[in-house]
Amino acid sequence: LVAALISLPSRAHALTIENATCAKSITIGEKSVPLHGAALLRWQKLVKVYVAALYLPEQTKPSEALSDIPKRLEISYLVSIKGADFGTAAEPILARNVSGAELAGLRSRIDRLNAAYRNIKPGDRYALTYQPGKGTELTLNEEPLITIEGADFAAAYFSIWLGSKPLNKSLKKALLQKG
Repeated sequence: LVAALISLPSRAHALTIENATCAKSITIGEKSVPLHGAALLRWQKLVKVYVAALYLPEQTKPSEALSDIPKRLEISYLVSIKGADFGTAAEPILARNVSGAELAGLRSRIDRLNAAYRNIKPGDRYALTYQPGKGTELTLNEEPLITIEGADFAAAYFSIWLGSKPLNKSLKKALLQKG
């Protein structure tokens, strides 16, 4: 997968990419968390798959993105995807970013998250929101589906996009590049 990068011009305004609007900030718990980066992901340079937006606390360095801090990744889909395909696609990327032992320790929580995914169509939006002490919540179009406990789970799952061997290096760079 190859991403077409779209950098943030400013955090002062909401950002729109491919008709997907990314708020300038969101609230996690009681904290306002600003938009950090956003990008369009393309498959085979032709198919526009989704727009991803990453929200991180102010002053967060790229190396701290997987730490035990509030974060949200919103993904606005431009194509239809079957719910069962999310886990299938995530598995090899997780395996690239965490050890076999870590993956085994996370297995039941990964399986619970994968079971919560639903079929999506263009215009649908998934969000993964990690709140320290609470866990990682998966929502579809703002409807809560499941919350998975553990900072270890959040670090592993967000590594799909932000880890050392992410889904797409260009997408990672755009998400972690401050606007």
